[in-house]
Amino acid sequence: MSLLNEWNTFETRRRFFGRGKNALGYAALSSLLGEAMSTPAQAGQGAVLPHFLPKAKRVIYLHMVGGPAQMDLFDYKPEMQKWYDKDLPESVRNGQRLTTMTSGQARFPIAPSKYRFERRGQCGMWMNADLLPHLAKNADDICWMRSLHTEAINHEPAICAMQTGNQITGRPCLGSWASYGLGAMNENLPTFVVLIATPTNREQEQAISPRLWSSGYLPGEHAGVSFRSKGDPILFINNPPGVPDSVRRRTIEGLNALNELNYQQVGDPETHTRIRQYEMAFRMQASVPELTDISQEPDHIFKLYGDEARKPGSFANSVLMARRLAERGVRFTQIYLNNWDHHGNVGGRMPSQCRDIDQPCHALIEDLKQRGMFEDTLIIWGGEFGRTIYSQGGLSKENYGRDHHPRCFTMWMAGGGAKGGAIYGETDEFSYNIVKDPLHISDFHATVLHLLGYNHERFTYKFQGLDQRLTGVESRKVVQALLA
Repeated sequence: MSLLNEWNTFETRRRFFGRGKNALGYAALSSLLGEAMSTPAQAGQGAVLPHFLPKAKRVIYLHMVGGPAQMDLFDYKPEMQKWYDKDLPESVRNGQRLTTMTSGQARFPIAPSKYRFERRGQCGMWMNADLLPHLAKNADDICWMRSLHTEAINHEPAICAMQTGNQITGRPCLGSWASYGLGAMNENLPTFVVLIATPTNREQEQAISPRLWSSGYLPGEHAGVSFRSKGDPILFINNPPGVPDSVRRRTIEGLNALNELNYQQVGDPETHTRIRQYEMAFRMQASVPELTDISQEPDHIFKLYGDEARKPGSFANSVLMARRLAERGVRFTQIYLNNWDHHGNVGGRMPSQCRDIDQPCHALIEDLKQRGMFEDTLIIWGGEFGRTIYSQGGLSKENYGRDHHPRCFTMWMAGGGAKGGAIYGETDEFSYNIVKDPLHISDFHATVLHLLGYNHERFTYKFQGLDQRLTGVESRKVVQALLA
């Protein structure tokens, strides 16, 4: 029996009607919602209509690869100055798992933060006053979350869990879920774009691979599209020498006709994905060069973001590019900034890392405000876990390291319905255990989906006989205290 005959044999009446059972309901809900969607996208462009009116139409996610040290940035622990070079008490660790990088240490000497902290904003958030002077101005715009925690203790499973909700690879990431749900606002650009920024200091970088922006079991069109910082933003986006647009257009039309014939015979939905991606690539030949040409930005914008914004591939340049993408209707922009894996030389590396992020993050918030986009653009900042209060290896006032710590870490959100000035969660004096309002990363995901208009329990995709979802099968909750 041929593959085509086998497909037709198993295409039962029940299966046919099952695949189309929701069409009438979607049409009715679309007419009821009407203008409430308040986005340029038509309901049919997204796979799932929002369950309620979204607060955020788009997301800019700034992922600090490696895990920033929360006690050096946002989790102020003044009592630790008295504990310098004393061992972490076993009653604090309480037998918790360590990585193999420090589990064999004879001692676990406390390394207090060497930086000065100050309260900022009416919310009174304690912040690193030495290294984050620009971001401190936005303390009341930001929703501070100091009690994130995860089960993953090593980078690969931890970053996978933070992006996809699961330590095992192959699941769709948050950006793909947003693309699947909300659909496109601009037919000439991808719905989900990834930028990889180059840090000033490159002492200890982690691997960043396309699996982090994979669409997993969702249709392939919802995968992230990675833009390069040098050369063509996307490989092969330009026509080969001697090939005019008219020839490329006829070539694509021919390929699309063949793919449509194949779809009519086999019915594989990925065939339509391929057709749409060919069309998108053709339209991007005109839209992407205009997008990536930042030379027309006025001088006051470069003054706001800093001189580094003129340097392709820098974090400041990537954040400015994210604003341009958001302006043009890109739903989800993910920026990865490496070198936060501070196993050593925290004192030498932290200043350069903070210089990379401080002014651009402040600028992004202010830039979105002046364009009327802050209220419906959600900014997320954070890593895959935190760091230990004790030093890895040797300890001195100038040079110490911090190992991975999944038990508590800090992230923040701004705009898009997040509650500015909120400070959620508390940790013990060692920044080692959570003592108030724990926030699991899956609860965080549920809250982000809520801001995008989705009930995380109903926002699912059928795969391998199960209704798969970003937040998994365990009971998770939307954290109301994080919502404006």
